[in-house]
Order: sequence, then structure tokens, then C-alpha cells
Amino acid sequence: MEWKQRFERLRAGAERRFPVLTELTSRLLSGNLLDAGTRLAAQAFLAAVPLLFAFAAFAPLGLRDQLNDSLGAMFGLSGQSEEQLQQVLYSTTDNDARETTGAVGATVALVSATSFSRAMARVCERAWRLPRARTRIAAWRWVVWLLVLVLVVVLQAPIRNGFGLGAFVGVVLTFLVATGVWLWTQHLLLAKRVAWLALLPGALLAGTASTALGLTARIYVPGAVDRAVSAYGAFGLVLVMLSWLIVVCGAVTFAVTIGAVLAEEPPLNRYVMREGSGEPPPAQEGDVQRS
Repeated sequence: MEWKQRFERLRAGAERRFPVLTELTSRLLSGNLLDAGTRLAAQAFLAAVPLLFAFAAFAPLGLRDQLNDSLGAMFGLSGQSEEQLQQVLYSTTDNDARETTGAVGATVALVSATSFSRAMARVCERAWRLPRARTRIAAWRWVVWLLVLVLVVVLQAPIRNGFGLGAFVGVVLTFLVATGVWLWTQHLLLAKRVAWLALLPGALLAGTASTALGLTARIYVPGAVDRAVSAYGAFGLVLVMLSWLIVVCGAVTFAVTIGAVLAEEPPLNRYVMREGSGEPPPAQEGDVQRS
């Protein structure tokens, strides 16, 4: 009993000195963040597969080469997994088959991609406790966000190589790009309802998490993929990639939520929130609808 009382005193003292801990603990425990991260990962996977086929059908050879290099830089694919990726990217050579595959893939990719964009928007909105943006306000943002995300993935090989300047510069550039992407992602998908500076803590945390996971992916993914492909065939590749997406999306979900709490609570709120009010800027009339 004595250790419990001591623990309660320490906890109460910490909450008085650092009130952000109370809100942060409450939000992390009650926000179903793991479920949100898992749903986001599932939508990401459902969007990535048809997008890959559509990209292979329509993209010029040079862009397919660039995507192949970037995916290799991200995951260190080799052996059977690399062969399967190249088979997808380079197998469509007949124009008629390309047009058929591209049309179907583009249609499915658009539907899946908007679901992924909406899931990401809901993660941001829940982190900031904001209602959903109206479709007429948000629809074009879903498409733009996805296109920029594809562009960032395609450019991963030169970014991670520091544009020829070495691995150390590549790590720094990867972090800066990741932070910028998550900062812009929140700003775009929240329909400008939160100030840029208030979004920075979450962007820094998400950039740090995604950069760290990107570095570890080259260590973990190749061996895991080879073992899974040997045991389960192509289905093993799906299992490994989906598992990795769950970890990444879960980390981003937690990072954005923690960043929102840090921005709303003392001491950061006086510096990053508008007019030091501790609340997000109000949305313009007609811009949002209730969930």
C-alpha cells in the first residue's frame, strides 16, 4: 500500500507541474489510436497495390526505373521480392494490355486512394478534435495529397542518397522532407483550420518516426520478405509489407496526436497557438460538417 500511495503522490505532483501529461495520457488511452493506425495502414495498402499497377501501365520507362530504384532504396529488396516487383513494373509491354490494365487500375486506384486520403484526414481531425471538412472543400485535397505522396515516394532514391552527397546527407534530407510532408499533410487535410506553427510539433514527431522506421526497414524488411516468400510465396510479401505499414501508420497516428496535445497545452500553446488561446483557429462558416 505504501508504494501505491507514493506512486499516486508522484503522479499527482507531476500532473500539477506538467499538466500536459494528464491530457496526453487521457488522449492516448481513450483515442483508439491503435485501431486508427491499423485502419490507416489497411487503406494505404489497398491504395498502394492498384496504384502500382496503374503506374506500371501508364508511366514511361524512365519513371518506372526511378520507382524501382526508390522502392529498393526504401526496403532493400533483393532476390525473389525484387523479381516480383520488377515483374509488376516491367511486364506490361503490349499497348492494348497496357491500356486495359491501366484503365482498370486507374479506376480502382482512384477509389482506393480517396479512401486512404479520407482515413489520413480523419486521423488529423481526431488528433485536433475537429469535425470533418465538407466534401466540396476536402475532395480536391485528397487527390492532391495522394499525387504529392506518390511523387515523394518516386524521389526516395536520390533523397536517401543525398543527391549524390552521401548517406549522412541523405538521412538529414529524409528527415527534412518527411517533416515537411507531414506538416503540409496536416495543413492540407485539415483545410487550413490550424495554424502552421501549431502543426510543427506533430510534424517533427512524425518526421522523426518515419525517418527512423525508414532506416530500420532496410535492415528488417529484406530478411523478413525472403523468409515469408520462401514459406508462403507472394502472400508472404503481402504479410510483411502490411505489417510494416501498420507500424508506420501507427507511429504517425501517435505522433500527430501527441503533437496536437503538446501544441494545445502549456507551455507550448502560448508560442504556437493563435493569440496564445490554446485552441485551434475557428473554421470558416460552411467549411465543416459534424461527424
